[in-house]
Amino acid sequence: MINEWGRAAINRGVQPAGKWLVRRGIHPDAVTVLGTLGATGFAIWLIPTGHLFAAAMIVWGFAMLDVLDGAMARARGVSSPFGGVLDSVGDRLVDGTVFAGIAWWAAANDRWTVAALALICLVSGQLISYIKARAEAAGLRGDGGIVERAERLILGLTGIGLTGLGLWWAVDVALWLLTVGSLVTVGQRIATVWTSAREQYGAATGRTDRPVGELPAAESRDADR
Repeated sequence: MINEWGRAAINRGVQPAGKWLVRRGIHPDAVTVLGTLGATGFAIWLIPTGHLFAAAMIVWGFAMLDVLDGAMARARGVSSPFGGVLDSVGDRLVDGTVFAGIAWWAAANDRWTVAALALICLVSGQLISYIKARAEAAGLRGDGGIVERAERLILGLTGIGLTGLGLWWAVDVALWLLTVGSLVTVGQRIATVWTSAREQYGAATGRTDRPVGELPAAESRDADR
């Protein structure tokens, strides 16, 4: 949901730092791993133990390395398919750990509604990312929606950060907003995939189906997917 102008402004802001690190021989994958380990480690340690404000600040700091590694990759002037996969895996791990930590903390404090909302956010967040990845693997579009990764982290960490400062209701409000937004986004991305399939194959089949002769074996609907 964060517009392209905002993303471009952030990228321009970290570009000098990315170039500086590349000149010193630091690889973007190392920054990706550092950001992932730092964010997941502090999320597991600080959120369940109730250090919510500290968790929000530190996890956000490490999560911002996700922007820096992208700037470093662009500064190197080469494409790294492995780096892209590593970055995506790290993003999913950080997202899952943050919301699992919130659910753990909430359950330990008998805030069962918050725990349930955190788990819904965890599952729906992974699903939102999977829809896009699976759609792109099939040659379709599956992006967009009102809640993407940036919004998930901003709302989740802001909620626990303000709760850590004494606003006990902040995490409830943040997770309710995030839950509704995430479920809407799942629907939006499914609709985008359907529209994309319709645009590509509708003229030939009248539906969203691809003609049988064009279907790669890798896209068969195996039961174990």
